[in-house]
Parts: sequence; C-alpha cells; structure tokens
Amino acid sequence: MLRPTSFDVAERAGVSQSTVSRALRGSPGVNAETRARVSAAARELGYVVDRHASSLRLKSSETLALVTICRPGEDRSAINPFYFALLGSIAAATSARGFNLLVSFQESPANFRADFVASGLADAMIVIGTTSNRAAWDYFAEAQASGLEFVCWGSPGDPFHWMRSDNDAGGRIAAEHLVATGRRRPAFVGPQRSPQRQFDERRDGFAAALAAHGITPAIVSPPAGADRHAQGVAAARALLDAHPDTDAIFAASDMLALGVLQGLKDAGRSVPGDVALIGFDGIRAGTLADPALTTLEPDLDAAGEALVAMALEDDDHRLGGTRIPVRLARRGTA
Repeated sequence: MLRPTSFDVAERAGVSQSTVSRALRGSPGVNAETRARVSAAARELGYVVDRHASSLRLKSSETLALVTICRPGEDRSAINPFYFALLGSIAAATSARGFNLLVSFQESPANFRADFVASGLADAMIVIGTTSNRAAWDYFAEAQASGLEFVCWGSPGDPFHWMRSDNDAGGRIAAEHLVATGRRRPAFVGPQRSPQRQFDERRDGFAAALAAHGITPAIVSPPAGADRHAQGVAAARALLDAHPDTDAIFAASDMLALGVLQGLKDAGRSVPGDVALIGFDGIRAGTLADPALTTLEPDLDAAGEALVAMALEDDDHRLGGTRIPVRLARRGTA
C-alpha cells in the first residue's frame, strides 16, 4: 500500500495541500474548524508528517503578502484612498491572526511580482488595486493559470478568486433613497465600458430600481485621462448643460462625487437643495466635504477579515466570488 501524502489529506478534508501543511504545523492562519477537519482526515488516512522534510520545506513565514496594483506613473500618495482604507482593514485582520503583512506596490512589468509564496516570503497572497491597469491583471491571470493561488478585491473579470462590494444593491439603495426624498430627474455619473466593472454594476442597479418607478436616469460618462476629481467637475458641467433640470446625481465613486460637488457649486447649484448627491466607497474625505457626502459604504472590516480568511484558510468558500454588503451613510448631500 502506498503511503498517504498531504495531497491525499487535502482531498479528504476538502482543502488545498498548502492548508494541510499550515494546519498540521499549528499555523494561527488556519481556523479551529478547518484545523480539526484536516487533523481528522490525517488520522483516518494514517498520515504522519515527516518532521525532517517539513522543517526543510514547509516553514511558515507567518506573513501574508498584499499586492496593491497602481496606475503606471501614479504617485503613491495619489492612489484612490479607498484602497488605503481596505489595506488598513486587511492589516488589522492579518495582525489579529498573529501574522505580519508584506505590502508590494506594483504598476508595470518592471516591478510585477507574484512569487511571494513560492519564495518563502509569505504563506498566502491578496491582490487589490485599480482594475484600469490591464497589464497587471493580465500578469496575475497568467500566474493563476500556472497554478498560483491568491484572492483579490475587485478584479476586471471572473477568472479570479474575487471579492467585491454588492455594487448592484448599492445602486438600488441610492435610487430608492432619492425617489423616497422626492427626486424625479436623477442622473448617473460614471465611466461607461470601463474595465472597472463595479461602475457598470452600480449603474445597472440604479437604473433598474428607477425603472420600477417609471424613471429613466440621464447617464454621463466623465472625460478620460484626468483624475477622478477633475472628471467629476467636468461631468457635472456636461450634465447641467445637457440636462439643466437634473435634481439628483448618483456618482460611481466618492472621488467622482467630490468632483461633481465642486462642479455643482461652480454652477451655482445648492446641494442638496437644488441637486441631491450620493457617492460610493465611504472614503473619509467625504466626511470632510461641505456639505458632507452621502455615500454607499461597504463594510470594510468584514471585507478585510474575509479576504484574509480566504487567503490563509484556503477553504471551500474561497472558490468563486463573494459580495460584501453596503449601507447608505446619510450625511449632508442627500
């Protein structure tokens, strides 16, 4: 009879081989339920860890790698503040498990890197950041196709183990709130046909909820090339030129919404008196606007905990996509 291997244990327990290795060496990155399931599978199969080989091959780094994808040439201080907030929640969840966090900012082939686990620098990897950097996501898609395991926030497509905000639900919540407060001539401001699919999901949810009330929103796509704030200013100007009677705007992101807010002020429109405004992301800068920005806010604490669990535990729930709930943070603009 052939001696059972860690791969046999992984198949019996319904986890990956790397999770078996971490569970049997007592890594704090594996929860108690998964550790018990792996231990039971090992006992049933008569699997015994080769301690000498394990010490040579399978030392845990007790570190989680976090790759943050940036736009080429983008100053790190200009990165969307949503990703810094998400990074903070991931760091907190990682620390709670007794792990360290290795952060790598990547923007171009010159610094693309995905071998943190293979090189022993980390036990698992998470990828977050802008989906507009297609070259970066293509690189990580190829890495995944070659057998690399990781989880990501967002992603421009489904071939990844991904997590996203519940964007469609957020759009519907925005629409229902605006209708409930008497707005009847709403608009959506956000990129169209963008690799950042969350914008399409937010628009579609918004439009579908409004359609149930017999309302069709105006759709304005901001000009490409500028930063989100500048895009929002320009989009507000274009919207008011084309639809001067607009009384509500749902912007695809908070950074766009803050630009829209500036554009409305420049045009002499009061917010929320003349035009109500809702953003999406829940970034801190929105609370400092005048008036403070009403926004759809994802539960970033839950997102950080779930991403770390998906990366380190390698369990069944890791496969496919996961949505994080959002809530309306009602402030001064709507």
